[in-house]
Amino acid sequence: MAILLSFVFLLAQTVAGFAQSRPDSFADLAEKFSPAVVNITTTTVVSTNAGPRGLVPDGSPFEDFFKDFQNQGPRRSSALGSGFVISSDGYIVTNNHVIEGADEILIEFFPGGTEPLAATLVGTDPNTDIALLKVDATDLPFVNFGDSDTARVGDWVMAMGNPLGQGFSVSAGIVSARNRELSGTYDDYIQTDAAINRGNSGGPLFNMDGDVVGVNTAILSPNGGSIGIGFSMASNVVKNVVAQLKEFGETRRGWLGVRIQDVTPDIVEGIAGLDHAAGALVSSVPPGPAMDAGIEAGDVILTFDGKEITDTRELVRIVADAPVGQEVLVNVLRNGETVELTVTLGRRETAEASMPGSEAPMEDAAPTQTEMLGLTLSEVNKETISQFGLAPNASGLVITAVDPTSDAASNGLQAGDLISEAGQQPVTSVVDFEDRVNEARDAGRKSLLILVNRDGMTRFMALRIVE
Repeated sequence: MAILLSFVFLLAQTVAGFAQSRPDSFADLAEKFSPAVVNITTTTVVSTNAGPRGLVPDGSPFEDFFKDFQNQGPRRSSALGSGFVISSDGYIVTNNHVIEGADEILIEFFPGGTEPLAATLVGTDPNTDIALLKVDATDLPFVNFGDSDTARVGDWVMAMGNPLGQGFSVSAGIVSARNRELSGTYDDYIQTDAAINRGNSGGPLFNMDGDVVGVNTAILSPNGGSIGIGFSMASNVVKNVVAQLKEFGETRRGWLGVRIQDVTPDIVEGIAGLDHAAGALVSSVPPGPAMDAGIEAGDVILTFDGKEITDTRELVRIVADAPVGQEVLVNVLRNGETVELTVTLGRRETAEASMPGSEAPMEDAAPTQTEMLGLTLSEVNKETISQFGLAPNASGLVITAVDPTSDAASNGLQAGDLISEAGQQPVTSVVDFEDRVNEARDAGRKSLLILVNRDGMTRFMALRIVE
């Protein structure tokens, strides 16, 4: 009985320890850091033609009166948001959507009592919805960025801002989820149930040390109000963006120059030397840093600058954070072996959007066809180029029909798709394709990796080999 009582006592102490980790109050944090949180008011001059239309016929005596009423000229439109000071000399972080298109930006400090300060726009990054402002002031209270990677699901956080234009407000909650993606390439959102509403945009999300771990950006709601699902852009993303905006007035992200896709479990079957889904599969390599370094379509990027790559999203963010012009070691898996390459990164913002193509004459010969794996395949010639709208220099096999009961159909293959590689080797004839299928079967593989081109976009796909 004594042992049992001791155990119950120890358990009670443990539970009490967890309970004590909950803050008794957020008042001290709010009082200490609120002077660095600001309300942002923007004014935009917009043209308007808002009068009633069609009320009088042409030639009416009242026509001139209603024309004057309709053509009132430009008017001023105002919007509200939040932000926070990150340096004593007046640099302020907010959301791009708070100040986008504004003709005038005014900053008001909590708790007020002073005239609003005019702010100038230093730079914006629409990709992460971050903007950097500057006011002409000194000795301002400011806050510091924390390490958002240390934020754990369940940690307490506190949001500050100007919700619904009601003035300074504080709300608290926990980190509900990490690494959320909404719609952007560089998204890394912290999800929180701390109340966030319109007007909170651009305000800080604090941890219990008073460090900013996120910038409040968006809510998920069926009615436009807070339902406990808010998103804050992670501070580790924001820090890099702000540093570039401060130095250059714009972002300068690294550019590798590859088109990539995730390695899925079914694709693993078709890649020699890969035993689990990891890395980023290169589907094509346009002219650029990657091509210059020798990266090829079909390579699986395993590491970048010493960091292991788990998926395409991670690779995009790591590359973007790397300095332009930096030489980086990249390890790729190619034909079952690891190859180390050195890439000199370009700048994403100035990268070419498309590859120049060269037209090659095609012989006017009847296409050779075959039926395999639920596909009817035809070699490329003038007829198939015209029929399926292929590029004049297209090379490979055209899918002219798909068996609707086949694995190919369930994978989404359709007539008009162009197969340019099979088994990570180019195919230009039905004989090439048959050889790749036989080689895969001889190697004991269950799937054949094919590179499919549809409307100029390339993608690898694992096609199950059917006996």
